[in-house]
Amino acid sequence: MAFYRDGQDGYDMDSSFGISGGTAMDVSGKIAIVTGGGRGIGRGISLALARNGADIVIADIIVKNAEGVADETRNPSREMTAQALSEFGAIDILVNNAGVIGAQGWESRETPNEEDWDFIFEINVKGIARVTDAISPHMQGAQGSSRNPPYNVSKAGVISLTQGQAQGLAPHNINVNAICPGLLWTPMWERITARAAMTPNPGEKTQRELFEENVQRTIPLGREQTPDDIGNLAAFLASEYAMNITGQSINVSGGLHMN
Repeated sequence: MAFYRDGQDGYDMDSSFGISGGTAMDVSGKIAIVTGGGRGIGRGISLALARNGADIVIADIIVKNAEGVADETRNPSREMTAQALSEFGAIDILVNNAGVIGAQGWESRETPNEEDWDFIFEINVKGIARVTDAISPHMQGAQGSSRNPPYNVSKAGVISLTQGQAQGLAPHNINVNAICPGLLWTPMWERITARAAMTPNPGEKTQRELFEENVQRTIPLGREQTPDDIGNLAAFLASEYAMNITGQSINVSGGLHMN
């Protein structure tokens, strides 16, 4: 990790990126952490922030091998946070730029192997989550969230995977689509509402009543979805009627999600 204050070690502003008189890009006095900031895109980001007045913390790892980096990324996020706070006293900007495209030797493989999958997700997804979790509590004005990032990320991954598989399998006349359900009263939702019932002041409402309230509050059509709703769409997508539909993520959610 390296620390750069405006004007040090070549990270000073030049006239073409000056901020005299104030501009929309003026980040003077801000403390920025840039992961993977020592080369490539990360270096460009670091330079741009520095030119516009920020003090920069560059966190970078030269990838030697998959195992080493995967292990190395588990703890340094908190160590990096502590060092940045010790040096600057605050953190205002986080740029999660660090990323990988495969495990060691990926360029010689025709298709990604299991190690590639694990390594890419370890760095590109979990690595970002770890760094953000470590730093966000110390960012000025930051507030926590009660949502479920791992679940949301996993579902976003399914959508992206659906599109990639649809592209790859199209020459073989194979259609690939994803169905995105809304709110269904299933055993999973029973567990979710059981958790909600344990929150402060749930009242005397049953789990089912809590679920129905959530449906009314969040779904424009005002009604829950059913397994039959999902099954009917699955049957349609598997039929000849859907022969020209591929690479799509289709919401069956009563308007909960619209895109």
